[in-house]
Amino acid sequence: MSWLQALVLGLVQGLTEFLPVSSSAHVRITSTLFFGNDAGASFTAVIQLGTELAVLIYFAKDIGRFISAWFRGLFSAEARKEKDYRLAWYVIIGSIPISVLGYVLKDEIRTSARNLWITATMLIVFGILLGLADQFAKHARSELTMKDAIGMGFAQALALIPGVSRSGGTLTAGLFLGLDRAAAARYSFLLAIPAVFGAGIFSIPDVLERGGPHDASVPQMVVATILAFAVGYATIAWLLKYVSKHSYSAFVWYRVMLGIVLMGLLSMDLLPAT
Repeated sequence: MSWLQALVLGLVQGLTEFLPVSSSAHVRITSTLFFGNDAGASFTAVIQLGTELAVLIYFAKDIGRFISAWFRGLFSAEARKEKDYRLAWYVIIGSIPISVLGYVLKDEIRTSARNLWITATMLIVFGILLGLADQFAKHARSELTMKDAIGMGFAQALALIPGVSRSGGTLTAGLFLGLDRAAAARYSFLLAIPAVFGAGIFSIPDVLERGGPHDASVPQMVVATILAFAVGYATIAWLLKYVSKHSYSAFVWYRVMLGIVLMGLLSMDLLPAT
């Protein structure tokens, strides 16, 4: 992997991780279209550590409260009534589906699921679903329930397929369940932390053991991850402000158009599907 490719992919990861457009799809497409090779699922998982570190820092006070409330609740019945205690459990429970399926389907995720025909289809299908949820669902609640945690947790698991979008899937589920845009986005950020950190740490040995001609070196991986962190931090702040005043329609149209363009490139053999 060239340094230019590592820097570009780190930038793309930071820009797209928290937007409902699928960061894994964008890293996959950018790597293949402009550099002639797939950087791989393991490389993508590792540089995602940078964007999740941005979440940890941005929501540090909230996360500290959740952890403290969770431990207090283990020993105090009164503490179990706290909102932060329940939310901590919602994050834990919502992380289970992607953790289990990610481990069981790890070989498929790194191979057949990265076919660009699948990516293009998922961009369009889940873009349309996000649009329907954004326009027709009742955005009436800001308080999460166990039903929300489970529904959004399974939606997050679908993001194991490039093109679905982890944030897009969880946002779509949250909106369909009746959450308002800000609440769905906030829980989406928090829900990502265990899953993405787990996937990234789990993938580090795979990346270090690889020795192919297109693989990233350790310094390239580190720099790409740092760049993803810096850009991702700025993206979080921007998106939270954006969704408080706007719908997701711009992202819906972008996803659909990108999926159509990608299908066109694949049909004309201008881009390899695998």
